[in-house]
Amino acid sequence: MNQPSHHQIATYLTNYALSELVKYVIEDTGSNIEQAMERVYNSPLMAALQDEEGELYVQSPAYLYELMTSLEHRI
Repeated sequence: MNQPSHHQIATYLTNYALSELVKYVIEDTGSNIEQAMERVYNSPLMAALQDEEGELYVQSPAYLYELMTSLEHRI
């Protein structure tokens, strides 16, 4: 059995985090799924989350949500 590569792990964890971020937006704002996805994917956090070298994807989705909302308030 092959071990997953670093890239595969990063992709899996990033996708999981994005899914959870969308859920948090829906719960906190009452947005529909399309609005929540737009907010998350257009967030200033998105580029940093997708940077595999930065490894932000290893953080908990709750932490990432707090970070995303704090970054949005600074803009």
